[in-house]
Amino acid sequence: MKARDRRLLVAGGVLAGLAVALALVMNAFRSNLVFFYTPTQVQAGEAPQGRVFRVGGLVEVGSVRREGVKVRFRVSDTQHGMPVEYEGLLPDLFKEGKGVVAQGRLQAGVFRAQEVLAKHDENYMPPEAAEALDRARRGGTLKTGGRE
Repeated sequence: MKARDRRLLVAGGVLAGLAVALALVMNAFRSNLVFFYTPTQVQAGEAPQGRVFRVGGLVEVGSVRREGVKVRFRVSDTQHGMPVEYEGLLPDLFKEGKGVVAQGRLQAGVFRAQEVLAKHDENYMPPEAAEALDRARRGGTLKTGGRE
């Protein structure tokens, strides 16, 4: 085999290795990417089916139901609400009428949360949730007290 052929073979092997590495990195990145949606977007069918995503908004007043460590509540973005089920310990700052972000999957119209995050002080809310609530307030009235 000539030196030129060997160099081409090595260059081709390096390029193939880089392509495989890039494909693996992109696959890992895509599978670990978690998007944020509001209840309005979920109701409109924009949320992925069968994949993990985050939903955020305000916990509707009067919607929290506890059964041991299982908790059911509704999250609202001031225009639409959706039921959420979570099994586990909730953050200490989880309260009705306050901001929350839940991560999980949508199953049979109910969001089954694997993780629930509550804002950590009076001034903080995840940027996505704050932006969604501001947009909803400009377009409608605050609907955190009742069921839809």
